Amino acid sequence: MEVNTYNNTNGMKRVRHDSSPQRVEVYETPEKRMRSWSGSAAGDYKEWDVEDVCLFLASRGFGKWQGVFRESKIKGKILEDLTESQLKELEIGPLGERLEILQCIRTLCQSSPDKIKVFNDPIHGHIELHPLLVHIIDTPQFQRLRYIKQLGGSYYVFPGASHNRFEHSIGVGYLAGCLVRALHDRQPELHINKRDVLCVQIAGLCHDLGHGPFSHMFDGRFMPLACPKRNFKHESASVQMFDHLVESNGLEDVMKKYGLCLPEDLIFIKEQIAGPLSSDAKNNASQWPYKGRPEEKSFLYEIVANKRNGIDVDKWDYFARDCHHLGIQNNFDYTRFLKFARVCEVENQKHICTRDKEVGNLYDMFHTRNCLHRRAYQHKVGNIIETMITDAFLKADPYIKVEGSDGNYYTLSGCVDDMVAYTKLTDNIFQQILYSSDPKLSEAREILRKVERRQLYKYVGQTHPNSSIRIKPDEYDMLPSELANSIPQMSTSDVQLNPEDFIVDVIHMDYGMKEQNPMNNVRFYCKADPQKAIKIRKDQVSQLLPEKFAEQVIRVYFKRTDERSLEAAKRYFVQWCMNRDFSKPQDGDVIAPDMTPLKASWVDRDEEDDASGLPTKADLLKTRTKLFDK
Repeated sequence: MEVNTYNNTNGMKRVRHDSSPQRVEVYETPEKRMRSWSGSAAGDYKEWDVEDVCLFLASRGFGKWQGVFRESKIKGKILEDLTESQLKELEIGPLGERLEILQCIRTLCQSSPDKIKVFNDPIHGHIELHPLLVHIIDTPQFQRLRYIKQLGGSYYVFPGASHNRFEHSIGVGYLAGCLVRALHDRQPELHINKRDVLCVQIAGLCHDLGHGPFSHMFDGRFMPLACPKRNFKHESASVQMFDHLVESNGLEDVMKKYGLCLPEDLIFIKEQIAGPLSSDAKNNASQWPYKGRPEEKSFLYEIVANKRNGIDVDKWDYFARDCHHLGIQNNFDYTRFLKFARVCEVENQKHICTRDKEVGNLYDMFHTRNCLHRRAYQHKVGNIIETMITDAFLKADPYIKVEGSDGNYYTLSGCVDDMVAYTKLTDNIFQQILYSSDPKLSEAREILRKVERRQLYKYVGQTHPNSSIRIKPDEYDMLPSELANSIPQMSTSDVQLNPEDFIVDVIHMDYGMKEQNPMNNVRFYCKADPQKAIKIRKDQVSQLLPEKFAEQVIRVYFKRTDERSLEAAKRYFVQWCMNRDFSKPQDGDVIAPDMTPLKASWVDRDEEDDASGLPTKADLLKTRTKLFDK
């Protein structure tokens, strides 16, 4: 019997008797430990029966617990899912010995021939992914994401933004596993099982499979113009591509091997990506709309794509990854959220909540999202380049032929109807058009050449409509004509401008939920009562938080490049803003100093009382009257 002595705080020696069998602690690598184990199925613990598990325990010095494992009928395939709380329920103790048994089992599982793979990620460091996720990564459908830029045309503005959807998807799959495991470890009563963890990770990994060339440019710019009657969303395409990935690579058997139940778990994965799959479920708010998991596991749908408030691992990864590559500071630390995340019941449903003291950090998170859109995602030059690439793709659309299933060929926009063809559609289509000698692609080719030579459409200006008179989607098509007809009242130019010369880009900026404050849908818990979910109003946080959470930004570009036409276009733009009662362009006083004072709401009060000797608003109005009296 081993006796350990140590000094306590009073300097007295206490004696502890350790009744466990004496073991010599000699470090062995996992491989050596596996070779030293002589069980009947030493190479694959998942095939062990109960007696094999008992023999393994005995070989590691835990023989006295064989009876407990035997009575509970614990086989090899269960070992990987064992937790400390489950061992406690089996009355295995003390705590130190439970942890030793768990460590021994984890070492065994990591030494399995089917090993977890380690990826060295520049954002998250060395990350481990389950073998099933590696099987998915090693498919043509997932590898396609290597050739789709994460930020589309922004790469032409930010030289560091060369990262792709491939690494972002791996990062989201990893973070999804981090969050679901954190909840599992913190709250065993949630009954999160191995299937739940795997499905959440797979959903994170596959959530962007449906992106087209240049990411959001494809579904946000190209498809609405190429197929205006078709409401194409990359999330729906991701579901179709996921089905194609599983079927064409024969992954159903592999999924079953790792314990997934089909088709239930496949449905759960797809619901996390795109929401409820049934249109009836979407329209019936009174019933639980999901089929993959019951309502008591509603919180699992808030990890990958959180439809409730937008706080999800997808954002966590692209905040960190995009900021890293753009050279912009990221002010949100997801690791802190992981420390405080827990599930509470809210209106008979379980939702992911966080500590009350984190409310300010979450406002910062949504502010970070808005800043990224303003500084990078909606950069004026990046948008011009994406607009030009879109124009080129539209001109090339009828003449691009991509072979799909059964030998059929599809146009650029038609590829979304066939996943075999869509798998072949990446950013490389840019080079395919650029280097083509087909005369039918000459117009598209010339536009892309201009992009390469930086001969871009010209930026005219930016304005904001009043929140009560936002421009609606059905008005977009008539805006260029309206702008071309806004002849300046004080115009002396004979330049004739046409609707086709203008591009009007209507951009929506928000905190992720349109006009809504997403924080209204976040719930918190207090240290005093971690089980109770509470709502924290904006006025309880700070008086300096935003009053509005969405706005429209209107940018105008001009296709002609000569200075005379561009100067006229800028004056037309100022007049259009006056007619529409939009905000004064930031450079309005520079490009049209004789026009902006004509609108009363555009004149600052300090300008009216100007004693500098410069013309006042009243003087300019008199001048205008004289001009029109002649």
